[in-house]
Amino acid sequence: MTPHLRLDTRGPIATLTIDRPAKRNAMNVEMWSALPSLVREVDADDGVRVLVVRGNEHFSAGADIGEFEAHRRGAAAARRYSEIVHTAERALATLRKPTIAAVAGFCLGGGCELALACDLRIASEDARFGITPAKLGIVYSLTSTKQLVDAVGPAWARQILYTGDHLDAATALRIGLVNEVHPAERLLARAYELAEITASRAQVSVRGSKEIIHRVLNGQHEDDDAVLALYDASYTSPEYAEGVEAFLEKRPPRFL
Repeated sequence: MTPHLRLDTRGPIATLTIDRPAKRNAMNVEMWSALPSLVREVDADDGVRVLVVRGNEHFSAGADIGEFEAHRRGAAAARRYSEIVHTAERALATLRKPTIAAVAGFCLGGGCELALACDLRIASEDARFGITPAKLGIVYSLTSTKQLVDAVGPAWARQILYTGDHLDAATALRIGLVNEVHPAERLLARAYELAEITASRAQVSVRGSKEIIHRVLNGQHEDDDAVLALYDASYTSPEYAEGVEAFLEKRPPRFL
C-alpha cells in the first residue's frame, strides 16, 4: 500500500483519491504497483456499485519522471516499468463496476491514461489534458492508445500523441475526451450525483451494458453465448421483476 492512494467507501460508492499534491499527484512506481490491489478490493466488495476516481487538487500530472533514470534505464528496465503501469491501467479499465473520473487541474500522461480507463470522465473548467510521449521519446502502449482512439477517434488521437500539446476542458468536451464540463466548485457534486444515479439503477443492466460495450469496442459484432447469458440473467433477475412491477404501479423502482 502507499499513503498517496486512498480508498474510501460510503454506501454503494467507493472513492479512490490520488493524494500526492506536492508532486501534482504524479504517480510513482509504488503507487502504480498498489493500484491493482485497491481495484480488486472494490471489485470484491458486494456493497460497492460505483467507483469515483479523483485527485487531491489536480487529477494527476502523470508518471513521476524523476524516477525514470532509476526505473527506465535501458530497454529491459523500461519494459518492466511499462508493465507495472499497464497492469494498473488494465485493473481499472477491466473493473466490472462502473467508474467515474472527476478531473480537475492537470490530467497528463499516465494521469490521462487512468482517466481514459474510467467509463465516464467529468471535468472542471480548469482541467488540462495531455498525453506527452512525444516530448519524452516514449511510445505509448497499444492498449492505452486504443483507449484514446475509442474516446476521440483516430484523427484527434494522432494530434494528441504527435504534438503532446495540452488541451483545455472545452476542447476535451468537444472531441469526446470527457462527458461533461462544470465549474470547479460543482465538479465533485456532479461526479457523485452521477455515481448515485448509477448506483440506484438495476445493476444487472448496468454491468451487462458495461460488458457488452467492452465487447463492441474490442471488435465483437454478433451475439455469442456469453452475451446471451447476460440477457438471460437480466430477465430472470429480481431487478427485472421489480422494474416491471414499479412501472405498472407507477412508482420509482427500488433495486436492492
